[in-house]
Amino acid sequence: MTGIFAVDWHTPFELFGRVHLITLAIIAGFNLSFLWFRNHSTPRSRRIFRWVIAGVLLVNEAAWHIWNILAGTWTIQTMLPLHLCSVFVYLSAYMLVTRSEKVYEYAYFLGIAGALQAILTPDAGQYGFPHFRYFQTMISHGLLFSIPIYFTVVEGFRPTLHSIKRVLVGANLYMLFVGLVNWAIGSNYLFIAHKPETASLLDVLPAWPWYILYIEAIGILMIAILYLPFFISSRTNRHKAEAV
Repeated sequence: MTGIFAVDWHTPFELFGRVHLITLAIIAGFNLSFLWFRNHSTPRSRRIFRWVIAGVLLVNEAAWHIWNILAGTWTIQTMLPLHLCSVFVYLSAYMLVTRSEKVYEYAYFLGIAGALQAILTPDAGQYGFPHFRYFQTMISHGLLFSIPIYFTVVEGFRPTLHSIKRVLVGANLYMLFVGLVNWAIGSNYLFIAHKPETASLLDVLPAWPWYILYIEAIGILMIAILYLPFFISSRTNRHKAEAV
């Protein structure tokens, strides 16, 4: 493979470089557009939007697997859909088509938190702009970050306190399952066997296995921050109702 699909690429990703910052601005603008779309859309246009985004998400993921197969880099240790964002590619596509509220609560808390780290510190390594890998990474994680926000802003979905309980239990059970898979096949899904090779937020945390506890704490903090607007809103509405 040659050109932007080349395996041997010599323009590494530049963390918070000009291209990266422009990409982050595009993702932010895409999310801000939901405020307009909420007031200027119809059920039909929303349905078309959801199906198109689901298609983009799945085609983008399929292209990533095809590229790795052709490059000879597809292995069960790296390419199974077990990383959090890989799982949410399929769950988010399902949610877009079915408007599943059960998937939404996981996507809102875990999808946004995982995708946010991925777009801030993407695992792109040597594949900087304009390589296929750069576009594939930012499109995938940018959409995973944006889809739960779309459902919140446009479709009116809301997480609850019960959502938090289910997400925390489900996430830890899933991490246990992935830990067993890592042990069985020598993989590093969820990056719980060791830190990733490329720069990430995990670099500032202690060594294995202690950084896993920090990940748990950071995850709980992120969930609390993501729920805070709805907690404030519910408290405000309750006080208003009591005052009437």
